[in-house]
Amino acid sequence: MTGPIQMTRLVAALLGLPVCAFAAIAAEVDTNGDGLLSVMEVQAILPDITTEQFSSMDLNADGALDEDEVQAAQEAGLIPVPGKG
Repeated sequence: MTGPIQMTRLVAALLGLPVCAFAAIAAEVDTNGDGLLSVMEVQAILPDITTEQFSSMDLNADGALDEDEVQAAQEAGLIPVPGKG
């Protein structure tokens, strides 16, 4: 399965699972396999995220999001969390 259905699954998985499952999801979204999410990887599943927004989520300014930064972004409302509204 490819295309929009797979992308929908990845977005739902990345945003809907507890952060403890980050490694499993990152493995699917993390196209270069470095264990982090780059701006391009995030924009591939969340195209409305700007580079400025990504930079504000990148708390250690290393150019990538790790598990803690994704969780902090979700808690700050910078990345939507399904089921919360």
